[in-house]
Amino acid sequence: MLHSQLHPLQIHLRTGEPFLRLPSPHENIIITPPRLEDTPSVVGALSDPRVYKTLSGPPFPYTEDHAVSWLSEVKEQSDELLKELQQAEEEGVQGLKVVDGCPVRTLREVREDGTELFLGDIGCARCAYPDVVDAEEMARLAAGNNQLPAGDKDIVWCIGDYLVASHHGRGIMSAALRTLVDCWMVPRMNARLIRAELFLGNQGSRRVFEKNGFVYEKSVDNRKVLACGVTRLGFDILWWRYSG
Repeated sequence: MLHSQLHPLQIHLRTGEPFLRLPSPHENIIITPPRLEDTPSVVGALSDPRVYKTLSGPPFPYTEDHAVSWLSEVKEQSDELLKELQQAEEEGVQGLKVVDGCPVRTLREVREDGTELFLGDIGCARCAYPDVVDAEEMARLAAGNNQLPAGDKDIVWCIGDYLVASHHGRGIMSAALRTLVDCWMVPRMNARLIRAELFLGNQGSRRVFEKNGFVYEKSVDNRKVLACGVTRLGFDILWWRYSG
């Protein structure tokens, strides 16, 4: 297939996968589609308390079955987006097609010998408003957001991410977030609003988002007990708005 509809994705010479490359000094790190072979690495990352205690979603303890199920789900989403882009290419669609997601999300470090090390995940989805205390209001907000057509400027997006603990503190996630937003979400999804919901006290993640233009709006009291047994008392809410 021709690859103009994949722009600005590059093509992996070994796997044939599309990918985004992080800017210097992290140009040895790429964002690719998920792979089922990542299962052991995902289990390892999400079994590390330095990682899972900052996340609301993963089951605990995190097993191989959990990883296979999750990877299968996100790989299917990636495959569908790539199929949509391939179809647009084959049909000769003029201009770059606006899509409802990003087909790449897995962070990998490419070593000098060409081998790759799984580093984590950064994915975008329509906001589900997990901080809203009232369940009916949460459902109403999420449903309204989900009903908007692909590319609508009023869609509120959110971003979830994690990085293996061995690579914390290097500026990698900040660069990955900037790459995802600037290179894909804005030009290929027409993203204009992104909302971040971070657990109170997660200063590392908050710095990552603020370095990328997210602005603190408020803190929300909403006590949640995570699957691992850790209690979180609420969320910091930050917003990014497209400035053109």
